[in-house]
Amino acid sequence: MPSNASGRPDDHDAPPLPAPLRVPVADSHTHLDMQSGTVAEGLAKAASVGVTTVVQVGCDLAGSRWAAETAAAHDAVHATVALHPNEAPRIVHGDSDGWSRQGAREPGGDAALDEALAEIDRLAALPQVKGVGETGLDYFRTGPEGKDAQERSFRAHIEIAKRHGKTLVIHDRDAHADVLRVLKEEGAPERTVFHCYSGDAEMAEVCASAGYYMSFAGNVTFKNAQNLRDALAVAPAELILVETDAPFLTPVPYRGRPNAPYLIPVTVRAMAAVRGVDEDTLATALAANTARAFGY
Repeated sequence: MPSNASGRPDDHDAPPLPAPLRVPVADSHTHLDMQSGTVAEGLAKAASVGVTTVVQVGCDLAGSRWAAETAAAHDAVHATVALHPNEAPRIVHGDSDGWSRQGAREPGGDAALDEALAEIDRLAALPQVKGVGETGLDYFRTGPEGKDAQERSFRAHIEIAKRHGKTLVIHDRDAHADVLRVLKEEGAPERTVFHCYSGDAEMAEVCASAGYYMSFAGNVTFKNAQNLRDALAVAPAELILVETDAPFLTPVPYRGRPNAPYLIPVTVRAMAAVRGVDEDTLATALAANTARAFGY
C-alpha cells in the first residue's frame, strides 16, 4: 500500500470491465476493506474477468483481523497480516488511526508495539492466513525518528513469518538497500514477496538470485516507470506475480480512477507486452507462481 492513504481515488467513475482473461489468475495483493461495494460484489466482478483468487492484505491490527475473518468466510480470499511500516512509528508515538476503514487509535510506546506484534503473531497462526505482511521499510514519509521503530517491527515480522512457515510480504519504498540488508541479516523466510516491486533491473537480479518473488502492480504501465519495465523484462518467469494494490495504483489508461481486482487483466496484458509473450502464457505462469508463493 502507498505510504499515505490520503490521495485515494474517489469511488465514483469506476473503470469499465476489461475483456476477460482466458487463463484465470490471482490478484496477489489487494485491500478490499478500502474499496467500495461488498466483498462478494468485488469477488464476483473480478471472477467475471478471470481473476478468481485474491490475497487480502492487512496493514494494521483491525485490518489484519478483518483480513483473517474475510479469508475464513470466502474461499477465493487468502489473508496476510501485519503492521505496515508506517504503522510502527505511529503506534510507538501513540498517534495511530489505522490504515483500514476498521482502524482505531491505539495507545503509544514500545510496549504498545510489542502488544501489537503479539496480536499479529496470534493471527499469523491461523490457517487462512497465508502470509505476514505488508511489512518492510518506507522512507518516503518517515523521517529518521521513525526508522528505528520500522526496522524493529520489520525484524519481528520476519521472525513471525519464519516461525509460522508463512510467506513474507515486503513493502519497500525508497529503502532498497536497507530492506535487502535486514533480510540478509535476519535470514529471509522460504517464500518472500516484494509487493509492488519498485526497484530497477539490477535489483531484480539481486532478488532473483535470492529467490524472492517480485509482484508488479498497475504502476508498471505508468509513462515514467521504465525502471519497472526494465526489471520486469529481466525477472525470471517463475518469480513474477501481478497485483492491484487496489484501490491504489490503477493502471493506464484509468490512472486516477479507483482500482479493484477486476482490473488485473489490464496489467497482465501490459506485462505480457513488456516480456514479449502472449497473455495466456504469462497468465499461466502468474497463476502457478502465486499459488506457490503463498502456499495455497
